Amino acid sequence: MTHIPSTMKAIVLTGHGGLEKLEYHEDWPTPHPGPGEVLVKVHACGMNNTDINTRSGWYSKAVTEATTGGEYDTVNEDDPTWGGAALTFPRIQGADMVGTVVAVGEGVDEGLIGKRVMNDGWIRVWDDPTAKVGVGYFGSERDGGFAEYTTINQQQILPVESDLSDAELATFSCSYTTAENLLNRVQCGSDDTVLITGASGGVGGALIQLAKRRGAKTVALASEAKHAQVAVLEPTAILPRAPENLGAALEEATGSSEVTIVADIAGGDYFSHLIEVLARGGRYGTSGAIAGPIVDLDLRTLYLNDLTFHGCTVTSLNVFPDLVSYIERGEIKPMLSATYPLEDFHAGQQAFIDKKHTGNIVVTME
Repeated sequence: MTHIPSTMKAIVLTGHGGLEKLEYHEDWPTPHPGPGEVLVKVHACGMNNTDINTRSGWYSKAVTEATTGGEYDTVNEDDPTWGGAALTFPRIQGADMVGTVVAVGEGVDEGLIGKRVMNDGWIRVWDDPTAKVGVGYFGSERDGGFAEYTTINQQQILPVESDLSDAELATFSCSYTTAENLLNRVQCGSDDTVLITGASGGVGGALIQLAKRRGAKTVALASEAKHAQVAVLEPTAILPRAPENLGAALEEATGSSEVTIVADIAGGDYFSHLIEVLARGGRYGTSGAIAGPIVDLDLRTLYLNDLTFHGCTVTSLNVFPDLVSYIERGEIKPMLSATYPLEDFHAGQQAFIDKKHTGNIVVTME
Protein backbone atom coordinates (compact mmCIF):
# COMPACT_ATOMS: atom_id res chain seq x y z
CA MET A 1 0.00 0.00 0.00
CA THR A 2 1.35 3.41 -1.00
CA HIS A 3 2.34 5.64 1.91
CA ILE A 4 0.65 9.03 1.62
CA PRO A 5 2.32 11.73 3.73
CA SER A 6 0.23 14.26 5.64
CA THR A 7 2.08 17.19 4.09
CA MET A 8 3.60 17.86 0.66
CA LYS A 9 5.65 20.28 -1.39
CA ALA A 10 3.57 22.79 -3.32
CA ILE A 11 3.66 26.12 -5.13
CA VAL A 12 0.91 28.27 -3.63
CA LEU A 13 -0.54 31.39 -5.27
CA THR A 14 -1.46 33.94 -2.62
CA GLY A 15 -2.98 36.71 -4.75
CA HIS A 16 -2.87 38.51 -8.09
CA GLY A 17 0.43 40.09 -8.98
CA GLY A 18 4.00 39.22 -9.93
CA LEU A 19 6.09 36.12 -9.29
CA GLU A 20 6.37 37.08 -5.62
CA LYS A 21 2.75 35.94 -5.21
CA LEU A 22 3.88 32.34 -5.76
CA GLU A 23 5.21 30.76 -2.57
CA TYR A 24 7.11 27.49 -2.29
CA HIS A 25 6.00 25.34 0.65
CA GLU A 26 7.38 22.02 1.88
CA ASP A 27 4.67 21.42 4.51
CA TRP A 28 1.40 22.12 2.69
CA PRO A 29 -1.45 19.80 3.75
CA THR A 30 -1.89 16.83 1.44
CA PRO A 31 -5.48 16.81 0.11
CA HIS A 32 -7.92 13.92 0.53
CA PRO A 33 -10.19 12.69 -2.24
CA GLY A 34 -13.88 13.36 -1.75
CA PRO A 35 -16.77 11.39 -3.27
CA GLY A 36 -16.18 10.81 -6.96
CA GLU A 37 -12.57 11.97 -6.72
CA VAL A 38 -9.12 10.39 -6.91
CA LEU A 39 -5.86 11.34 -5.24
CA VAL A 40 -2.98 11.56 -7.71
CA LYS A 41 0.71 11.54 -6.90
CA VAL A 42 1.91 14.12 -9.42
CA HIS A 43 5.02 13.34 -11.46
CA ALA A 44 4.98 16.32 -13.84
CA CYS A 45 2.83 19.33 -14.65
CA GLY A 46 3.07 21.59 -17.69
CA MET A 47 3.14 25.38 -17.67
CA ASN A 48 0.61 27.33 -19.73
CA ASN A 49 -0.36 30.91 -20.50
CA THR A 50 -3.47 30.53 -18.34
CA ASP A 51 -1.21 30.14 -15.28
CA ILE A 52 0.45 33.47 -16.03
CA ASN A 53 -2.75 35.26 -17.02
CA THR A 54 -4.63 34.11 -13.91
CA ARG A 55 -1.79 35.01 -11.55
CA SER A 56 -1.34 38.46 -13.06
CA GLY A 57 -5.08 39.13 -13.44
CA TRP A 58 -4.69 39.69 -17.21
CA TYR A 59 -8.19 38.31 -17.90
CA SER A 60 -9.71 41.33 -16.15
CA LYS A 61 -11.39 43.80 -18.53
CA ALA A 62 -9.39 46.50 -16.74
CA VAL A 63 -6.26 45.17 -18.50
CA THR A 64 -5.91 46.10 -22.18
CA GLU A 65 -2.21 45.36 -22.80
CA ALA A 66 -0.41 42.24 -23.94
CA THR A 67 0.44 39.37 -21.63
CA THR A 68 3.62 40.29 -19.75
CA GLY A 69 3.68 37.96 -16.77
CA GLY A 70 4.15 40.88 -14.42
CA GLU A 71 1.89 42.95 -12.24
CA TYR A 72 -0.66 45.32 -13.82
CA ASP A 73 -1.54 48.74 -12.44
CA THR A 74 -5.26 47.96 -12.26
CA VAL A 75 -7.00 44.59 -12.01
CA ASN A 76 -10.68 44.29 -11.19
CA GLU A 77 -11.23 41.88 -8.32
CA ASP A 78 -14.49 40.52 -9.73
CA ASP A 79 -13.28 39.37 -13.18
CA PRO A 80 -9.55 38.47 -13.10
CA THR A 81 -9.84 34.85 -14.27
CA TRP A 82 -10.63 33.12 -17.58
CA GLY A 83 -14.24 32.61 -16.46
CA GLY A 84 -14.78 36.26 -15.53
CA ALA A 85 -15.13 35.57 -11.80
CA ALA A 86 -13.13 36.14 -8.66
CA LEU A 87 -10.48 33.62 -7.65
CA THR A 88 -10.20 32.13 -4.17
CA PHE A 89 -6.78 32.22 -2.51
CA PRO A 90 -4.62 30.44 -1.60
CA ARG A 91 -4.65 28.42 -4.82
CA ILE A 92 -2.36 25.77 -6.29
CA GLN A 93 -2.21 26.28 -10.06
CA GLY A 94 -1.18 23.83 -12.79
CA ALA A 95 -3.56 22.45 -15.41
CA ASP A 96 -1.47 19.76 -17.17
CA MET A 97 -0.99 17.09 -14.54
CA VAL A 98 0.46 13.64 -15.17
CA GLY A 99 0.73 11.20 -12.28
CA THR A 100 -0.31 7.97 -10.64
CA VAL A 101 -3.59 7.40 -8.82
CA VAL A 102 -2.75 6.42 -5.24
CA ALA A 103 -6.16 6.59 -3.53
CA VAL A 104 -9.82 6.96 -4.45
CA GLY A 105 -12.82 8.54 -2.81
CA GLU A 106 -16.28 7.15 -2.23
CA GLY A 107 -17.92 5.71 -5.33
CA VAL A 108 -14.71 5.44 -7.39
CA ASP A 109 -13.42 2.17 -8.86
CA GLU A 110 -10.36 1.05 -6.89
CA GLY A 111 -9.03 -0.41 -10.13
CA LEU A 112 -7.77 3.07 -10.95
CA ILE A 113 -5.17 2.85 -8.18
CA GLY A 114 -1.74 2.43 -9.71
CA LYS A 115 -2.76 3.78 -13.13
CA ARG A 116 -0.73 6.52 -14.80
CA VAL A 117 -3.20 9.19 -15.83
CA MET A 118 -3.54 12.47 -17.68
CA ASN A 119 -6.24 15.01 -16.92
CA ASP A 120 -8.76 17.07 -18.83
CA GLY A 121 -8.66 20.58 -17.40
CA TRP A 122 -12.39 21.24 -17.58
CA ILE A 123 -14.42 20.95 -14.39
CA ARG A 124 -17.82 20.25 -15.88
CA VAL A 125 -21.33 20.69 -14.56
CA TRP A 126 -21.55 16.94 -14.11
CA ASP A 127 -25.36 16.85 -14.28
CA ASP A 128 -25.11 18.59 -17.67
CA PRO A 129 -21.55 18.01 -18.91
CA THR A 130 -22.09 19.71 -22.28
CA ALA A 131 -22.98 23.03 -20.62
CA LYS A 132 -20.61 25.96 -21.09
CA VAL A 133 -22.05 28.00 -18.21
CA GLY A 134 -20.89 27.13 -14.72
CA VAL A 135 -17.74 25.24 -15.72
CA GLY A 136 -14.38 25.66 -14.02
CA TYR A 137 -10.78 24.81 -14.75
CA PHE A 138 -8.27 22.64 -12.93
CA GLY A 139 -5.72 24.87 -11.21
CA SER A 140 -8.10 27.84 -11.26
CA GLU A 141 -11.46 27.06 -9.69
CA ARG A 142 -9.82 24.25 -7.71
CA ASP A 143 -6.25 23.30 -6.82
CA GLY A 144 -4.16 21.86 -9.63
CA GLY A 145 -0.91 20.07 -10.27
CA PHE A 146 1.96 22.26 -9.07
CA ALA A 147 2.28 20.07 -6.00
CA GLU A 148 3.30 16.54 -5.05
CA TYR A 149 -0.33 15.44 -4.72
CA THR A 150 -3.66 16.65 -6.05
CA THR A 151 -7.29 15.57 -6.07
CA ILE A 152 -9.48 15.60 -9.15
CA ASN A 153 -12.87 14.29 -10.25
CA GLN A 154 -12.62 10.80 -11.72
CA GLN A 155 -14.43 12.02 -14.85
CA GLN A 156 -11.51 14.34 -15.64
CA ILE A 157 -8.80 11.68 -15.89
CA LEU A 158 -7.92 8.93 -18.33
CA PRO A 159 -5.26 6.24 -18.02
CA VAL A 160 -2.68 6.55 -20.79
CA GLU A 161 -0.59 3.79 -22.32
CA SER A 162 2.52 5.36 -23.83
CA ASP A 163 6.29 5.07 -23.87
CA LEU A 164 6.55 8.85 -23.47
CA SER A 165 7.97 10.17 -20.22
CA ASP A 166 5.82 11.91 -17.61
CA ALA A 167 7.32 15.27 -18.60
CA GLU A 168 6.57 14.65 -22.27
CA LEU A 169 2.97 13.68 -21.50
CA ALA A 170 2.59 16.85 -19.41
CA THR A 171 3.04 18.96 -22.55
CA PHE A 172 -0.22 17.84 -24.09
CA SER A 173 -3.48 18.40 -22.25
CA CYS A 174 -4.06 22.15 -22.12
CA SER A 175 -2.26 23.15 -25.33
CA TYR A 176 -3.45 20.29 -27.50
CA THR A 177 -7.06 20.23 -26.33
CA THR A 178 -7.13 23.99 -26.94
CA ALA A 179 -5.80 23.48 -30.45
CA GLU A 180 -8.02 20.51 -31.27
CA ASN A 181 -11.09 22.35 -30.01
CA LEU A 182 -10.28 25.35 -32.22
CA LEU A 183 -9.78 23.14 -35.28
CA ASN A 184 -13.09 21.41 -34.57
CA ARG A 185 -14.89 24.75 -34.31
CA VAL A 186 -13.53 26.05 -37.62
CA GLN A 187 -14.19 22.65 -39.21
CA CYS A 188 -10.64 22.22 -40.43
CA GLY A 189 -10.28 19.60 -43.14
CA SER A 190 -7.95 18.35 -45.84
CA ASP A 191 -8.92 21.11 -48.29
CA ASP A 192 -7.88 23.91 -45.92
CA THR A 193 -4.81 26.08 -45.55
CA VAL A 194 -4.38 27.17 -41.93
CA LEU A 195 -2.42 30.27 -40.93
CA ILE A 196 -1.11 29.80 -37.37
CA THR A 197 0.10 32.64 -35.16
CA GLY A 198 2.44 32.02 -32.23
CA ALA A 199 3.60 28.83 -33.93
CA SER A 200 6.63 28.37 -31.67
CA GLY A 201 4.51 28.09 -28.52
CA GLY A 202 2.68 25.14 -27.04
CA VAL A 203 -0.70 25.80 -28.67
CA GLY A 204 0.90 26.91 -31.93
CA GLY A 205 2.94 23.74 -32.20
CA ALA A 206 -0.14 21.69 -31.38
CA LEU A 207 -2.09 23.50 -34.12
CA ILE A 208 0.57 22.60 -36.67
CA GLN A 209 0.52 18.92 -35.76
CA LEU A 210 -3.23 18.56 -35.39
CA ALA A 211 -4.05 20.44 -38.59
CA LYS A 212 -1.52 18.32 -40.47
CA ARG A 213 -3.14 15.23 -38.98
CA ARG A 214 -6.35 16.31 -40.75
CA GLY A 215 -4.49 16.70 -44.05
CA ALA A 216 -4.55 20.51 -44.08
CA LYS A 217 -1.73 22.76 -45.24
CA THR A 218 -0.15 24.77 -42.43
CA VAL A 219 1.56 28.16 -42.54
CA ALA A 220 3.41 29.00 -39.32
CA LEU A 221 4.13 32.55 -38.14
CA ALA A 222 7.05 32.70 -35.72
CA SER A 223 10.07 34.84 -34.92
CA GLU A 224 12.90 34.01 -37.30
CA ALA A 225 15.18 32.95 -34.44
CA LYS A 226 12.82 30.02 -33.83
CA HIS A 227 12.26 28.91 -37.43
CA ALA A 228 14.68 26.00 -37.23
CA GLN A 229 12.87 24.58 -34.20
CA VAL A 230 9.42 25.13 -35.72
CA ALA A 231 10.64 23.38 -38.88
CA VAL A 232 10.93 20.14 -36.89
CA LEU A 233 7.10 19.98 -37.05
CA GLU A 234 7.25 20.21 -40.86
CA PRO A 235 4.61 22.86 -41.55
CA THR A 236 3.93 23.61 -45.21
CA ALA A 237 5.61 27.01 -44.83
CA ILE A 238 7.18 29.15 -42.11
CA LEU A 239 6.99 32.95 -42.26
CA PRO A 240 8.27 35.71 -39.99
CA ARG A 241 6.00 36.60 -37.09
CA ALA A 242 4.55 39.70 -38.75
CA PRO A 243 5.40 40.12 -42.47
CA GLU A 244 4.84 43.67 -43.69
CA ASN A 245 2.90 42.35 -46.69
CA LEU A 246 1.34 39.12 -45.49
CA GLY A 247 -0.49 38.38 -48.75
CA ALA A 248 2.71 38.66 -50.76
CA ALA A 249 4.61 36.50 -48.28
CA LEU A 250 1.90 33.84 -48.51
CA GLU A 251 1.94 34.00 -52.31
CA GLU A 252 5.68 33.44 -52.40
CA ALA A 253 5.58 30.60 -49.87
CA THR A 254 2.44 28.73 -50.94
CA GLY A 255 1.39 30.00 -54.35
CA SER A 256 -1.70 31.73 -52.95
CA SER A 257 -2.13 35.08 -51.20
CA GLU A 258 -5.07 33.74 -49.16
CA VAL A 259 -5.83 31.11 -46.55
CA THR A 260 -9.12 29.47 -45.61
CA ILE A 261 -8.51 29.42 -41.83
CA VAL A 262 -6.69 31.69 -39.39
CA ALA A 263 -5.89 29.96 -36.08
CA ASP A 264 -4.93 32.87 -33.85
CA ILE A 265 -3.57 32.88 -30.31
CA ALA A 266 -1.90 36.29 -30.57
CA GLY A 267 -4.38 39.05 -31.45
CA GLY A 268 -2.78 42.46 -30.97
CA ASP A 269 -1.82 44.99 -33.61
CA TYR A 270 -1.36 42.41 -36.37
CA PHE A 271 -4.95 41.15 -36.19
CA SER A 272 -6.24 43.17 -39.16
CA HIS A 273 -3.50 41.76 -41.42
CA LEU A 274 -4.63 38.23 -40.57
CA ILE A 275 -8.26 38.96 -41.40
CA GLU A 276 -7.40 40.57 -44.73
CA VAL A 277 -5.82 37.35 -46.07
CA LEU A 278 -8.84 35.17 -45.30
CA ALA A 279 -10.46 33.93 -48.49
CA ARG A 280 -14.16 34.54 -49.06
CA GLY A 281 -16.08 32.22 -46.74
CA GLY A 282 -13.00 31.79 -44.55
CA ARG A 283 -13.04 31.00 -40.83
CA TYR A 284 -11.19 32.71 -38.01
CA GLY A 285 -10.71 30.98 -34.67
CA THR A 286 -9.07 32.37 -31.55
CA SER A 287 -8.12 30.88 -28.21
CA GLY A 288 -5.78 33.56 -26.93
CA ALA A 289 -4.51 37.12 -27.24
CA ILE A 290 -0.96 37.10 -25.92
CA ALA A 291 0.00 40.06 -28.14
CA GLY A 292 -2.96 42.12 -26.90
CA PRO A 293 -6.73 41.67 -26.42
CA ILE A 294 -7.86 44.89 -28.13
CA VAL A 295 -7.84 44.72 -31.95
CA ASP A 296 -8.97 46.71 -35.00
CA LEU A 297 -11.63 45.13 -37.21
CA ASP A 298 -13.02 46.54 -40.46
CA LEU A 299 -16.55 45.16 -40.39
CA ARG A 300 -16.70 45.46 -44.17
CA THR A 301 -14.05 42.75 -44.44
CA LEU A 302 -16.09 40.55 -42.12
CA TYR A 303 -19.48 40.82 -43.82
CA LEU A 304 -18.52 41.42 -47.46
CA ASN A 305 -16.27 38.35 -47.46
CA ASP A 306 -18.78 36.15 -45.60
CA LEU A 307 -16.27 35.35 -42.87
CA THR A 308 -17.08 33.36 -39.74
CA PHE A 309 -15.47 34.10 -36.37
CA HIS A 310 -15.15 31.53 -33.57
CA GLY A 311 -14.18 32.12 -29.95
CA CYS A 312 -12.82 28.82 -28.64
CA THR A 313 -12.51 28.05 -24.94
CA VAL A 314 -14.66 25.29 -23.39
CA THR A 315 -14.03 22.06 -25.26
CA SER A 316 -16.58 19.48 -26.33
CA LEU A 317 -16.59 16.18 -24.45
CA ASN A 318 -14.82 14.20 -27.17
CA VAL A 319 -11.72 16.40 -27.39
CA PHE A 320 -9.73 15.02 -24.43
CA PRO A 321 -10.42 11.32 -25.15
CA ASP A 322 -9.54 11.96 -28.81
CA LEU A 323 -6.26 13.55 -27.74
CA VAL A 324 -5.31 10.58 -25.56
CA SER A 325 -6.04 8.24 -28.47
CA TYR A 326 -3.77 10.29 -30.76
CA ILE A 327 -0.98 10.04 -28.16
CA GLU A 328 -1.40 6.30 -27.72
CA ARG A 329 -1.29 5.75 -31.50
CA GLY A 330 1.79 7.95 -31.86
CA GLU A 331 0.04 10.39 -34.21
CA ILE A 332 1.36 13.49 -32.41
CA LYS A 333 4.59 14.15 -30.59
CA PRO A 334 5.54 16.29 -27.60
CA MET A 335 7.55 19.49 -27.95
CA LEU A 336 9.31 19.49 -24.58
CA SER A 337 11.60 22.49 -24.31
CA ALA A 338 12.80 22.24 -20.70
CA THR A 339 11.99 20.82 -17.28
CA TYR A 340 12.35 22.47 -13.87
CA PRO A 341 12.04 20.81 -10.47
CA LEU A 342 9.27 22.17 -8.27
CA GLU A 343 11.72 24.00 -6.01
CA ASP A 344 12.98 25.94 -9.08
CA PHE A 345 9.44 26.87 -10.14
CA HIS A 346 10.07 30.62 -10.26
CA ALA A 347 12.98 30.19 -12.67
CA GLY A 348 10.83 27.97 -14.85
CA GLN A 349 7.96 30.41 -14.98
CA GLN A 350 10.31 33.29 -15.74
CA ALA A 351 11.73 31.26 -18.63
CA PHE A 352 8.16 30.65 -19.83
CA ILE A 353 7.42 34.39 -19.65
CA ASP A 354 10.63 35.29 -21.53
CA LYS A 355 9.38 33.18 -24.50
CA LYS A 356 12.85 32.26 -25.70
CA HIS A 357 11.83 28.61 -25.79
CA THR A 358 9.99 26.63 -28.45
CA GLY A 359 7.30 24.24 -27.29
CA ASN A 360 6.46 23.56 -23.65
CA ILE A 361 8.09 23.94 -20.25
CA VAL A 362 7.25 21.35 -17.59
CA VAL A 363 7.61 21.24 -13.80
CA THR A 364 8.71 17.90 -12.35
CA MET A 365 8.12 16.58 -8.84
CA GLU A 366 10.81 13.92 -8.74
